[in-house]
Amino acid sequence: MASPDPYRIGTVEELRALVGESSPAVAAKLGTVLDEHARAFIARSPFLVLATSDREGHEDVSPKGDDPGFVAVDDDRTLLIPDRTGNKLVFGLQNIVANPRVGVLFMIPGTGETLRVHGMAELTRDPAILEHLAARGKPALLAIRVTVEECFFHCAKAFLRARLWRPETWAPLHVSFGRMLAPKLSPDKDATEPLAQAIDQMIDEDYRTNL
Repeated sequence: MASPDPYRIGTVEELRALVGESSPAVAAKLGTVLDEHARAFIARSPFLVLATSDREGHEDVSPKGDDPGFVAVDDDRTLLIPDRTGNKLVFGLQNIVANPRVGVLFMIPGTGETLRVHGMAELTRDPAILEHLAARGKPALLAIRVTVEECFFHCAKAFLRARLWRPETWAPLHVSFGRMLAPKLSPDKDATEPLAQAIDQMIDEDYRTNL
Protein backbone atom coordinates (compact mmCIF):
# COMPACT_ATOMS: atom_id res chain seq x y z
CA MET A 1 0.00 0.00 0.00
CA ALA A 2 1.41 3.38 -0.98
CA SER A 3 2.19 5.79 1.82
CA PRO A 4 0.11 9.00 2.01
CA ASP A 5 1.39 11.94 -0.03
CA PRO A 6 2.91 14.33 2.57
CA TYR A 7 2.40 17.27 0.19
CA ARG A 8 -1.30 16.70 -0.41
CA ILE A 9 -3.51 19.55 0.80
CA GLY A 10 -6.46 17.83 2.45
CA THR A 11 -8.23 20.50 4.51
CA VAL A 12 -9.45 24.06 4.07
CA GLU A 13 -7.23 25.06 7.00
CA GLU A 14 -4.14 23.76 5.19
CA LEU A 15 -5.22 25.55 2.03
CA ARG A 16 -5.73 28.87 3.83
CA ALA A 17 -2.39 28.52 5.60
CA LEU A 18 -0.74 28.37 2.19
CA VAL A 19 -2.86 30.88 0.24
CA GLY A 20 -3.91 33.29 2.99
CA GLU A 21 -7.20 35.10 3.49
CA SER A 22 -8.85 37.38 0.94
CA SER A 23 -9.17 41.05 1.73
CA PRO A 24 -12.51 42.69 2.59
CA ALA A 25 -12.25 44.64 -0.70
CA VAL A 26 -12.18 41.40 -2.69
CA ALA A 27 -15.14 39.94 -0.81
CA ALA A 28 -17.09 43.17 -1.43
CA LYS A 29 -17.16 42.53 -5.18
CA LEU A 30 -19.38 39.47 -4.76
CA GLY A 31 -22.96 40.27 -5.72
CA THR A 32 -26.27 38.51 -6.15
CA VAL A 33 -27.75 40.54 -9.04
CA LEU A 34 -26.71 41.65 -12.51
CA ASP A 35 -25.90 45.31 -11.92
CA GLU A 36 -25.18 47.88 -14.65
CA HIS A 37 -21.53 46.80 -14.87
CA ALA A 38 -22.41 43.13 -15.36
CA ARG A 39 -25.12 43.99 -17.88
CA ALA A 40 -22.72 46.15 -19.91
CA PHE A 41 -20.16 43.32 -19.94
CA ILE A 42 -22.69 40.71 -21.06
CA ALA A 43 -23.95 43.04 -23.81
CA ARG A 44 -20.44 43.13 -25.32
CA SER A 45 -19.49 39.50 -24.74
CA PRO A 46 -19.44 37.16 -27.78
CA PHE A 47 -18.27 34.10 -25.85
CA LEU A 48 -18.82 32.17 -22.65
CA VAL A 49 -18.07 28.80 -21.10
CA LEU A 50 -20.83 26.97 -19.24
CA ALA A 51 -19.98 24.55 -16.42
CA THR A 52 -22.44 21.86 -15.42
CA SER A 53 -22.47 18.52 -13.59
CA ASP A 54 -24.85 15.60 -13.25
CA ARG A 55 -26.32 14.19 -10.04
CA GLU A 56 -23.16 12.16 -9.39
CA GLY A 57 -20.86 15.16 -9.90
CA HIS A 58 -19.56 14.22 -13.35
CA GLU A 59 -18.78 17.60 -14.85
CA ASP A 60 -18.84 19.21 -18.28
CA VAL A 61 -17.63 22.56 -19.57
CA SER A 62 -19.11 23.78 -22.84
CA PRO A 63 -18.18 26.83 -24.96
CA LYS A 64 -20.94 28.98 -26.43
CA GLY A 65 -20.55 31.97 -28.69
CA ASP A 66 -22.25 34.28 -31.17
CA ASP A 67 -22.42 37.99 -31.94
CA PRO A 68 -21.82 40.26 -28.91
CA GLY A 69 -24.93 40.40 -26.78
CA PHE A 70 -26.14 36.94 -27.84
CA VAL A 71 -27.07 36.27 -24.19
CA ALA A 72 -30.17 38.17 -23.11
CA VAL A 73 -30.54 39.72 -19.66
CA ASP A 74 -34.22 39.23 -18.87
CA ASP A 75 -34.01 40.99 -15.51
CA ASP A 76 -31.39 41.57 -12.81
CA ARG A 77 -31.56 37.92 -11.73
CA THR A 78 -32.19 36.12 -15.03
CA LEU A 79 -30.06 35.23 -18.07
CA LEU A 80 -31.27 33.60 -21.28
CA ILE A 81 -28.53 31.68 -23.13
CA PRO A 82 -29.40 30.40 -26.63
CA ASP A 83 -28.46 26.89 -27.68
CA ARG A 84 -28.00 26.32 -31.41
CA THR A 85 -27.05 23.43 -33.69
CA GLY A 86 -24.05 21.44 -32.49
CA ASN A 87 -22.67 17.92 -32.21
CA LYS A 88 -25.85 16.62 -30.49
CA LEU A 89 -23.93 15.05 -27.62
CA VAL A 90 -25.81 17.47 -25.27
CA PHE A 91 -23.67 16.58 -22.26
CA GLY A 92 -24.22 19.95 -20.59
CA LEU A 93 -27.93 20.08 -21.40
CA GLN A 94 -28.47 16.59 -19.97
CA ASN A 95 -26.63 17.69 -16.85
CA ILE A 96 -28.94 20.69 -16.40
CA VAL A 97 -31.98 18.38 -16.56
CA ALA A 98 -30.42 16.25 -13.79
CA ASN A 99 -28.73 19.00 -11.75
CA PRO A 100 -29.67 22.66 -12.28
CA ARG A 101 -26.56 24.21 -10.69
CA VAL A 102 -24.34 25.95 -13.26
CA GLY A 103 -21.40 28.30 -13.55
CA VAL A 104 -20.92 30.74 -16.43
CA LEU A 105 -17.75 32.61 -17.41
CA PHE A 106 -18.22 35.52 -19.83
CA MET A 107 -15.27 36.84 -21.89
CA ILE A 108 -14.65 39.83 -24.16
CA PRO A 109 -11.69 39.58 -26.59
CA GLY A 110 -8.97 41.99 -25.56
CA THR A 111 -10.37 42.41 -22.03
CA GLY A 112 -8.46 40.67 -19.26
CA GLU A 113 -11.25 40.72 -16.72
CA THR A 114 -14.01 38.11 -16.92
CA LEU A 115 -17.50 37.94 -15.45
CA ARG A 116 -18.44 34.91 -13.38
CA VAL A 117 -22.06 33.94 -12.74
CA HIS A 118 -23.34 31.08 -10.60
CA GLY A 119 -26.93 30.00 -10.32
CA MET A 120 -29.73 27.59 -11.14
CA ALA A 121 -30.60 26.69 -14.73
CA GLU A 122 -33.51 25.20 -16.61
CA LEU A 123 -34.20 24.48 -20.28
CA THR A 124 -37.07 26.11 -22.16
CA ARG A 125 -38.54 25.82 -25.64
CA ASP A 126 -40.85 28.85 -25.24
CA PRO A 127 -41.33 30.09 -28.85
CA ALA A 128 -41.25 33.75 -27.82
CA ILE A 129 -37.91 33.32 -26.06
CA LEU A 130 -36.41 31.30 -28.91
CA GLU A 131 -37.42 33.98 -31.42
CA HIS A 132 -36.01 36.70 -29.16
CA LEU A 133 -32.68 34.82 -29.22
CA ALA A 134 -32.72 34.31 -33.00
CA ALA A 135 -29.52 34.73 -35.06
CA ARG A 136 -28.89 34.60 -38.82
CA GLY A 137 -32.62 34.39 -39.45
CA LYS A 138 -33.14 31.30 -37.26
CA PRO A 139 -34.60 31.07 -33.75
CA ALA A 140 -32.60 29.36 -31.05
CA LEU A 141 -33.09 25.59 -30.83
CA LEU A 142 -33.75 25.94 -27.11
CA ALA A 143 -32.73 28.32 -24.34
CA ILE A 144 -31.01 27.95 -20.99
CA ARG A 145 -32.65 30.17 -18.38
CA VAL A 146 -30.24 30.92 -15.53
CA THR A 147 -31.48 32.34 -12.24
CA VAL A 148 -28.50 34.22 -10.81
CA GLU A 149 -27.39 33.51 -7.25
CA GLU A 150 -23.89 35.02 -7.41
CA CYS A 151 -22.17 37.35 -9.84
CA PHE A 152 -18.74 38.98 -9.77
CA PHE A 153 -15.83 40.14 -11.90
CA HIS A 154 -12.60 38.14 -11.93
CA CYS A 155 -9.25 39.94 -12.20
CA ALA A 156 -7.04 39.79 -15.32
CA LYS A 157 -3.99 38.01 -13.89
CA ALA A 158 -4.60 34.66 -15.63
CA PHE A 159 -5.02 36.39 -19.01
CA LEU A 160 -1.92 38.52 -18.44
CA ARG A 161 0.16 35.48 -17.51
CA ALA A 162 -1.12 33.57 -20.55
CA ARG A 163 -0.69 36.63 -22.83
CA LEU A 164 -3.96 35.42 -24.27
CA TRP A 165 -4.90 38.57 -26.16
CA ARG A 166 -1.42 39.28 -27.59
CA PRO A 167 -1.51 38.07 -31.23
CA GLU A 168 2.28 37.95 -31.47
CA THR A 169 2.26 35.05 -28.97
CA TRP A 170 -0.38 33.00 -30.78
CA ALA A 171 0.54 29.64 -32.32
CA PRO A 172 -2.69 28.31 -33.85
CA LEU A 173 -3.07 24.54 -34.04
CA HIS A 174 -5.08 22.87 -36.79
CA VAL A 175 -7.24 20.19 -35.21
CA SER A 176 -8.03 17.39 -37.67
CA PHE A 177 -11.09 15.45 -36.58
CA GLY A 178 -10.54 13.34 -39.68
CA ARG A 179 -7.15 12.06 -38.51
CA MET A 180 -8.65 11.29 -35.10
CA LEU A 181 -11.73 9.49 -36.37
CA ALA A 182 -10.62 7.73 -39.57
CA PRO A 183 -8.50 5.02 -37.85
CA LYS A 184 -11.45 4.25 -35.57
CA LEU A 185 -13.95 4.06 -38.43
CA SER A 186 -11.95 2.03 -40.96
CA PRO A 187 -9.66 -0.96 -40.32
CA ASP A 188 -8.18 -0.50 -43.81
CA LYS A 189 -4.98 1.54 -43.35
CA ASP A 190 -4.89 2.40 -47.06
CA ALA A 191 -8.29 4.05 -46.73
CA THR A 192 -7.47 6.04 -43.61
CA GLU A 193 -5.98 9.15 -45.24
CA PRO A 194 -8.72 9.61 -47.89
CA LEU A 195 -11.35 9.09 -45.20
CA ALA A 196 -9.64 11.62 -42.91
CA GLN A 197 -9.62 14.20 -45.72
CA ALA A 198 -13.29 13.54 -46.47
CA ILE A 199 -14.23 13.97 -42.79
CA ASP A 200 -12.29 17.25 -42.52
CA GLN A 201 -13.92 18.56 -45.70
CA MET A 202 -17.36 17.65 -44.34
CA ILE A 203 -16.64 19.46 -41.06
CA ASP A 204 -15.31 22.56 -42.87
CA GLU A 205 -18.50 22.65 -44.95
CA ASP A 206 -20.59 22.31 -41.79
CA TYR A 207 -18.70 25.26 -40.27
CA ARG A 208 -19.50 27.36 -43.34
CA THR A 209 -23.17 26.48 -43.72
CA ASN A 210 -24.60 25.29 -40.40
CA LEU A 211 -23.93 27.93 -37.75
